[in-house]
Amino acid sequence: MKKENDYTKDLSEIRSMMERSSKFKLLSGWAGIFAGLYALAATYLVSTTFDFNPDSLSAVIPNEVIYSAFSLFLIAAITAFYFSKKNAEKNGEKAWSANSRRILFTMSIPLLSGGILIFSLLNLQLGGLTLPVSLIFYGLALISAGKLTYTEVSWMGLAQLILGLLSTFFIEFSLYFWATGFGLVHIIYGLILYVRHKL
Repeated sequence: MKKENDYTKDLSEIRSMMERSSKFKLLSGWAGIFAGLYALAATYLVSTTFDFNPDSLSAVIPNEVIYSAFSLFLIAAITAFYFSKKNAEKNGEKAWSANSRRILFTMSIPLLSGGILIFSLLNLQLGGLTLPVSLIFYGLALISAGKLTYTEVSWMGLAQLILGLLSTFFIEFSLYFWATGFGLVHIIYGLILYVRHKL
């Protein structure tokens, strides 16, 4: 009976080790905090400099706002990669590994789908839906990725998804929902990740 218990314990430990090794553990709380700050700065920029605030489904999205959103995504992605690379070096690991490729592939499906849908909405002159849709598909991407990394990522994804769905009912406030999701939620997530995992 004792041997049987030992085998069960060994199997449990092996399963736990395999689970840990198959999960992407190089995320950084600082990357989340910076992404949130970038999003809040971008929101302020587009609402003041470009006087942008969608108030209906047919709201027109100025090109400057589209360029700003693309720049924000690029800067946030570079920041995330930089901090992941630093964590990898600290742990003696490679930033570009099988786990990082898996998480990138998992996130790319909802993100690309959302990007194509946003492009379609812009063509159909339904610009008011672009902010809610970006939150919804980003949330879905994070929920999917959460299975491959920290649980906090899934919770952040759920928050983004809920904010995106809510903002479809209040298009005139969608910029504030967007700022809450991409800004405030990211900062809170980053702080939680930093405190709980020292990342």
